[in-house]
Amino acid sequence: MAVTGVPAAGYTPAPMKQTLSTAYLDFANGTNDWAQQYLPDLMEKEAEVFGNRTISGFLSQVGAEESMSADQVIWTEQGRLHLSYKAVALTAAGAVGTLTFDSGSQDVDGNTVAALAHGIRPGDMLLVSDSDETVRCYVKAVTTAGAVTILRYDGANIVSGNLAAGDVSVLVYGSEYAKGTIGREGANKPQFKSRTNKPIILKDKYEVSGSDASQIGWVEISGEEGQSGYLWYLKASGDTKARFSDYLEMAMMESVAPTTALTNTATGAGVIGGTEGMWEALETRGNISNALDNTATLTEFDAIIDELDANGAIEENMMFLDRKTSLNIDDMLATLSDGSQGGVAYGVFNNEEDMALNLGFTGFRRGSYDFYKSDFKYLNDKSTRGLINSTDSTNAIHGVMIPAGVSSVYDQSLGKNLKRPFLHVRYRASQLESRKYKTWTTGSVGATSSDLDAMEMHFLSERCLVVQGANNFVLLKG
Repeated sequence: MAVTGVPAAGYTPAPMKQTLSTAYLDFANGTNDWAQQYLPDLMEKEAEVFGNRTISGFLSQVGAEESMSADQVIWTEQGRLHLSYKAVALTAAGAVGTLTFDSGSQDVDGNTVAALAHGIRPGDMLLVSDSDETVRCYVKAVTTAGAVTILRYDGANIVSGNLAAGDVSVLVYGSEYAKGTIGREGANKPQFKSRTNKPIILKDKYEVSGSDASQIGWVEISGEEGQSGYLWYLKASGDTKARFSDYLEMAMMESVAPTTALTNTATGAGVIGGTEGMWEALETRGNISNALDNTATLTEFDAIIDELDANGAIEENMMFLDRKTSLNIDDMLATLSDGSQGGVAYGVFNNEEDMALNLGFTGFRRGSYDFYKSDFKYLNDKSTRGLINSTDSTNAIHGVMIPAGVSSVYDQSLGKNLKRPFLHVRYRASQLESRKYKTWTTGSVGATSSDLDAMEMHFLSERCLVVQGANNFVLLKG
């Protein structure tokens, strides 16, 4: 059975650039005429029909904020420790085989490995594997062109048994040398990946004339910023501040770095370079799964766990989900109880017979992993990402799985290793100026700063998001 949306109300509550008559009751015309002989019963308290309308708070739960005093932030991430490659070409001439790194050869993360870039050296012991067999080999030599000459430990021909010539996977598991031989030939250097991001400047403004600021209304207003009373400008200024706070988080999730910088825009003649938001970072460097959007089973979770095993194996993971995906996981966990098949599971769910059955789960453990889940209002609200998800279901974002804890990275600005949350915000600041969340008021209303007969409230922030170790994240999409 489909759910029909709420019908349009008789007013327009969405923010507009001007005051419209449709947003207020009209006592001068129509049925609510001041000439009528009966006094209407006015309910002066504004009804909060949409509950808490803000979505901010997500990044503060899972990350941290830190200042920076440069136009960009650069950090480096560790590479893999062990040497393993896939799609390496194997050719054989009897007992002697040759491993060749061609244009299709890759490391385990899918990066192309050039012929002279691999770390295999003479004396290494290898596991060489195709879809049918795995054999142990010894590296006899490595040519100046990067080709690796190998022998099998069992003395057989290279392609005997089920091992065939073609693409194979290779793992270095140690080395062996004869007595009295000279030392190791060559040396491997640690690999790292350098990442960078740049902050963007966000602005907003609220303006009210001096006359309107001194005018009492008959509607008692309230809002998320704690504003209350009968002055309508308090409502508008508070909503502007709350909306700007939401923009600070939404921009850190949705922003992208354009392939070509934008110029000659309405915001000025400068270059608009964008910034890498969380979704873009995870689509580029993270794991993407569409296994939980329609149904959720342990098999689908096991596939995600296999990927986590290959990328850091961080034990605790937090899932922030839209409503549909959250309920799918609840249904999956409920069906694991024998009692739930009959509709009742008092003991398993820590319920009693006389209380409501609780089928909502906040976490579970599978293998060596703990998963904690929470609803993500940004993905549900029809005035935020929920609207876009319902429009483009193919590319809808259903949630994100974020590792708990911290990672160790080298900060090139500070010149040392630091431990930071995987997800954190960098904002511009110095001893003179902090642009984390800047507000100021201009005009002649209240404290006079100009001859403008109005009050202007300005909001500004300059920030970017740092997603470290994106290979440990899972984006639930599609």
